Amino acid sequence: MQPDFWLQRWHDGQIGFHRNEVMPLLQKHWPSLELPTGSRVLVPLCGKTLDMHWLAAQGHRVLGVELSSLAVEQFFAEAGITPQRHQSPFCEHYSAGPIEIICGDAFALDKTLLADIAGVYDRAALIALPPHLRQRYRDTLYAQLPSGCRGVLITLEYPQDEKQGPPFSVEQPEVERLFATPWRSALLERRDILDQQPDFRAQGVSALSTAVYRLQRD
Repeated sequence: MQPDFWLQRWHDGQIGFHRNEVMPLLQKHWPSLELPTGSRVLVPLCGKTLDMHWLAAQGHRVLGVELSSLAVEQFFAEAGITPQRHQSPFCEHYSAGPIEIICGDAFALDKTLLADIAGVYDRAALIALPPHLRQRYRDTLYAQLPSGCRGVLITLEYPQDEKQGPPFSVEQPEVERLFATPWRSALLERRDILDQQPDFRAQGVSALSTAVYRLQRD
């Protein structure tokens, strides 16, 4: 997926991946990470997800990264918040209270910026990337996260030949390969959601599950 693809999706309002409520699987599984109050949490390819408000309400400092300035501006505008803005080598930062969003390239972040990240929440990032970019994503963004970082990863699983992504199917063997040493992954839950996704069924998808993993870097 080229950057222009996602920028056009936001421009055209084709954002079926956006949820108008907090992700229940986040609420269910995030507490198991047992991150201290005040921990800094990364949300890559965050869009305007309401999950960032929920994470902030748990006492976290949230760092989102999003390519589309339209998505970032809508996130704050829809919350009735006017963020402060400043430039850095990573592009433009929008900040308000415990939430900061960098409008820029998630692949370009470095260890200095991410040195104090204690948690990562990945719901719509890994599954948004085609296979040839998923390894690069792991070797750039995830490689910059510090030892001890924990996270929740949510994926989709379906017969990839039945639908063109994004979102893409990411099966458990690929998760285990991507998050091998120095990372570890553990499957927390898998559930059938085909009946809840009529768009997938309309496109001829015969099976659809979501899977939740706990991640930890040694």
